[in-house]
Amino acid sequence: TMEYSIRAASVEDCKDIRRLIGELAEYEKVADEVTITQRDLERDGFSENPFFHCIIAEFYTAFPPHPTKKGYATYFYNYNTWCGRAIYMGDLYVMSEFRGKGIGRALMSKVAQLGRAAGCRQLNFTVMDWNKSARDFYLRQGCVDITANTGKHFMRCEGEALEHLAQP
Repeated sequence: TMEYSIRAASVEDCKDIRRLIGELAEYEKVADEVTITQRDLERDGFSENPFFHCIIAEFYTAFPPHPTKKGYATYFYNYNTWCGRAIYMGDLYVMSEFRGKGIGRALMSKVAQLGRAAGCRQLNFTVMDWNKSARDFYLRQGCVDITANTGKHFMRCEGEALEHLAQP
């Protein structure tokens, strides 16, 4: 069996993170929507005031004798005015051939640990409605699907609409 560890990503991991983001987008059938670059990730995740944080699942193999990145999770801290501090998991991805080995659970657990250490009372994230295996995985972790009982919709404003909205 291959050994792996979960660790905080560094700026040197951005090329691999971008590759894994592309694989996740392919899996979710939205590869054409990814415009992020390695440089964007370096700037936005590893500057003085990062917009996101990332952890990596790294494997150690004898051949080749160096670590290889097989999964990642991104997260950021936010605030819920009803209950206080929260952590939002943007991505959770493990390469398909490495699924079912506890890596996704380990990544998500680390995000939860980081959230608890920062005083967060919630871990929030979204999942594709067609991705039953992921939804079942999250339910097995004790997560709940709040979509129906909150009556809330996840909304977005971007492109020309965002430019228009930003006009004073």
